[in-house]
Amino acid sequence: MTAPKLIMHAYAWASLAVVVIGLVWLLIFPPPSMRVDRDGVPHFTPLVEHPISGEGVSVNVLIRHYRGD
Repeated sequence: MTAPKLIMHAYAWASLAVVVIGLVWLLIFPPPSMRVDRDGVPHFTPLVEHPISGEGVSVNVLIRHYRGD
């Protein structure tokens, strides 16, 4: 194996390692912006009960309603 080919293989494996380690790092320690949306509501928040009809309503719908959007 020639020197340029060896360097290219090392570069490719190093790049793969950096990408895999970065993805694993994001899965283990996600940044705060990945935990909540722009209104501060955590992702995968369960629906809340509408007081009159009893049906499930998204928290984001309530936020938009009370904010006046």
